[in-house]
Amino acid sequence: MRSKILIVGLFFWVAQASAQGIPGPKPARLGLCAACHGENGIGQAAGAPNLAGQREDYLRTALAEYRDGRRAIPLMRAAIGPISDAELGQLAHWYSQQTPADTKEHP
Repeated sequence: MRSKILIVGLFFWVAQASAQGIPGPKPARLGLCAACHGENGIGQAAGAPNLAGQREDYLRTALAEYRDGRRAIPLMRAAIGPISDAELGQLAHWYSQQTPADTKEHP
């Protein structure tokens, strides 16, 4: 009985954390993405766009399109490789919850 209460409590904590924009654990597939887009979604490679703070549904759709070949970018298709819908969702959620880069110009 005690374990059921703990499981239910953990479920509600995770749901609340997600609703409050807490990114949760790092996705297992984050490493290859982070090489260009940065672990926190700030582009590290020339031409790599920032992903931090993008809409989750947009990121999920874009990743699926790269995976399925509907977006013909060979580098992205190779980088994403065979990825499950669950992994794809974890990446989209992770990057959508990161803080966007400061776009203001500094003197």
